Order: sequence, then structure tokens, then C-alpha cells
Amino acid sequence: QVQLVESGGGLVAPGGSLRLSCEVSGFTLDGKAIGWFRQAPGKEREGLGCINFTNGHTYYTDSVKGRFTISRDNAKNTVYLQLNSLKPEDTNIYYCAAAIPRMVFYFSDANEYDYWGQGTQVTVSS
Repeated sequence: QVQLVESGGGLVAPGGSLRLSCEVSGFTLDGKAIGWFRQAPGKEREGLGCINFTNGHTYYTDSVKGRFTISRDNAKNTVYLQLNSLKPEDTNIYYCAAAIPRMVFYFSDANEYDYWGQGTQVTVSS
């Protein structure tokens, strides 16, 4: 059974940082892509970036490029999302998701992903 479990969310002051974790079980990360998304109540799920284990590359949307960084720990089957220079508008529920990427893979499209975690809340407030 494939499971993705996010952790690391919480309350942080503007300008602060958090590191979110996505622990994957039920399959190895080889040949998969792990994406990060966020969603606020009443809004569409927004793609942030992904790490593609088929080519080792990471990809980011323009809205977070330079502030958020995706990394991995293969031994722990875990992917991380480092959030820096946080702003109040970054307040969201953050999700990780897993996909088997096709030749043409739209990493920020939630429909590309088959497995989702339960989400972790990030609140940026003073």
C-alpha cells in the first residue's frame, strides 16, 4: 500500500523558514516523481515543484523559485521541501504527491499525480 506522510508544518513568523518532509512507503522512489503542492480553503491546488527521480532534476514554479528548495534522502525514502523567506500569503496546507512520470510530464498539474499525502498546515503570521 502506497502511503505519503507529510510532516514539519507549523506556525512561523514572516521571514522565517520551515522544512517539510514527505515520507514515502509502499514503493521506492526510483522511476517516480514527487511533487509538492499547496491549497488554501476555497482555492485550487497550486503546484510548487517536483523532483523527478528518472533524471534527478528538480523543477519549480516561478512563484516559489529561489525561496523553496526540494531535496531528498534516498536511504529514508523521504523528500523534503525547504521553505525560506516565508510570507503571510504562503499560509496553506502543503501536500506531497507521487507520480510515475510520462515522457511529457506537467509537474505542476495535480492530475499527473496518483498518490497524495494528507497535508500539513503551514501558517505564517506574526
